[in-house]
Parts: sequence; structure tokens; C-alpha cells
Amino acid sequence: MKVAFTTQDMQHVDAHFGWAKNIAIYDISPEGRQFAEVIQFDGDLKEDGNEDKLTAKVDAIRDCAILYVSAIGGSAAARVVAAKVHPVKVTQPEPINALLDKLQTVLQGAPPPWLRKAMMKGKARCFDFEEEEMPS
Repeated sequence: MKVAFTTQDMQHVDAHFGWAKNIAIYDISPEGRQFAEVIQFDGDLKEDGNEDKLTAKVDAIRDCAILYVSAIGGSAAARVVAAKVHPVKVTQPEPINALLDKLQTVLQGAPPPWLRKAMMKGKARCFDFEEEEMPS
């Protein structure tokens, strides 16, 4: 599963979603994790009300299951959720590696329902129903 982190310094979740210069993306599973990519953004990112900047950011995280942010505005949160990405707000800057450690530990145990749902992102749902014959 892919997880995104808004970051200014590439070490901590320390950026507001709309203002983030970087979004670091990692692949994570119960067995391990790997840095996938960083997506960088330029321009006047602090301009409030500039909805155009959000489109590129939402597109950048579209295949992620979880997005960690220090803050996110209402319309941005709605767009993230509509893209089927679960936003998680951290209350103070936290090291990305510490968050990855915590998430990996949870994945190794019994993840809560919201996380199990996030883990299924991009996977086809498979139902194993026995075929029933229709009465004629």
C-alpha cells in the first residue's frame, strides 16, 4: 500500500497539505517499507483560496491509501477523501520514519477497520460465492 506524507524537510510531517513543497510517498506492508518517490511543488503555495494548486496535489496522491498532514483545509480534505485517500492529521511535526514504524506495527497485528479498508485500495473485491442455479 502507498502512503503519502506532506513535508518541507523530507524528514518530518511538517507541512499543511496546500502549502507543502514536497509529498514523500512510501510503499509499506507488514513485511517492510520502501521509499517510492517525492513529488515537489513550486509557486506561491501559501495563497489561500487558490484551488488550482490542490488539483495537482490530489492527482499526485491518487494511488495512495493514506495521507499524513500537519493540517488540511476543508475543501482539500473533501477532495482527498473523494479520491479514496484517508487523511491523517498529526498534531505536531512527527518524523516520517516513526510514523512508518507505527503503521507497520499496526499492519502486523489486527488493523482497525478504516485501515483494512485503506489497504484494499486498488484491489478488486473478490467474493467467493458458490454458484447457485436459478430455478427454471
